[in-house]
Amino acid sequence: MTTLADPVPGGRPGARLRAAGLTADLAAQGVHGIVLAYVDTAGIGRVKTIPTARLEAAVAWGVGMSPVFDTFLADDSIVTTDVLGSPDGDLRLYPDLDRLVVLAGQPGWAWAPVDRITQEGERHPGCARTFLRRIVADAADRHGLAFKAAVEVEWAVGLDSAPGAEFVPAVSGPAYGAARQVELSDCTADLLAALAAQGVDVDQIHPEYAAGQFEVSVGALDPVAAADRSVLVRQTIRAVAQRHRLQVSFAPAFLAEGVGNGGHLHLSCWRDGVNLHSGGAGRYGMTAEAESFAAGVLAHLPALTAVTAPSPASYLRLKPSQWAGVFTAWGRETREAALRVVTGTTGRGDQDANLEIKPVDLAANPYLALGCVIAAGLDGMTTSLPLPEEITGDPARYGPEEAAARGVERLPTSLPRAVEAFRADQVLRSALGPVLADAVTAVRLGEAAAVDGLDDAQVAAAYRWKY
Repeated sequence: MTTLADPVPGGRPGARLRAAGLTADLAAQGVHGIVLAYVDTAGIGRVKTIPTARLEAAVAWGVGMSPVFDTFLADDSIVTTDVLGSPDGDLRLYPDLDRLVVLAGQPGWAWAPVDRITQEGERHPGCARTFLRRIVADAADRHGLAFKAAVEVEWAVGLDSAPGAEFVPAVSGPAYGAARQVELSDCTADLLAALAAQGVDVDQIHPEYAAGQFEVSVGALDPVAAADRSVLVRQTIRAVAQRHRLQVSFAPAFLAEGVGNGGHLHLSCWRDGVNLHSGGAGRYGMTAEAESFAAGVLAHLPALTAVTAPSPASYLRLKPSQWAGVFTAWGRETREAALRVVTGTTGRGDQDANLEIKPVDLAANPYLALGCVIAAGLDGMTTSLPLPEEITGDPARYGPEEAAARGVERLPTSLPRAVEAFRADQVLRSALGPVLADAVTAVRLGEAAAVDGLDDAQVAAAYRWKY
């Protein structure tokens, strides 16, 4: 379980003593440095690193970093808001000792996610991890709710010998094929070993649909820990692949055509140890609260895409009839619906039943994505929003009249349209707060402007190796 308390200057009670003990343990394991990791508004993983001997100081007083990174774009250019994007100021990065782990894929290194506070010791309003932790804590205080979450990770494996920035698949076997698994068996075996050593429980790992594509599904945790795990898993995949002379892309669309990489979110609501998505009187065992939570997510999906599909490349992936979930619809185990109700196998529903949110990719900051999805669901729960009629099959088959009658709408088809929906959504903007909401808007519009005039192939190439 992730600690829900904010860091404080001088360290939380007992933190310095704990850090001193961890420093000795890490040194005994040959760890020389610690990666302090966070994800910026654009979805790029950013880091600072410290020698292992500096862990106690970092836990007590943090490590400095400019707040300008909140308005970095994926190409490292900078946009501004009324309070972010200037060269002024400093923040302190505080590692979360509960999530510190030795990196099996990077010998000599450990890893920890960070929260960011101001020099005055206040929450930084642009910190996505702090935002998610606050949403989770508020849900517990106001609604008695806890959550379990997991993020699917899809990636494409390419040859590092490919010319320029091109993508050349490292495997030639068919989708989901045994041949592809054999071709990459040494690398994926090393990956499984590394994840196990890091305490990541893997449910499955397998070849996926697109050229050179694989997927790993991991066990569910509380939302903050699940977002941390998503970042750690990607760091590990990249490190292991590099040792096998391979390169990986987590980009939503690593090629202009075809299926891209998703980052589907799985989320369930719990109260007093009981899963609200199972054992209820609603459809497929959902409780009334679970149905309203799902309805809230559906209602806010157009605006959510500005957070869950935040790159111009995201809209190369979000196409009908490609299992990307581009319509505001739900269904039981319906992979073309944006919201898939997963009931679990008979005998496991009370543990496994959950919602899968599909129009999500790995350009999304996982802390922002999970926090906004939870805020949307809580809005539905608070207002007892009714869940509409479910759909089966592919909603792309509906004509305009039938789609309207069923409440099925196409999600935004471009990043600027998603931003327009986001700007009009007061629930999401209020949950984020003005500083972070404005950063989301500025960064998304900056990304759209950066690729204005490029064709699909050029857009895919621009983001292929950014994520």
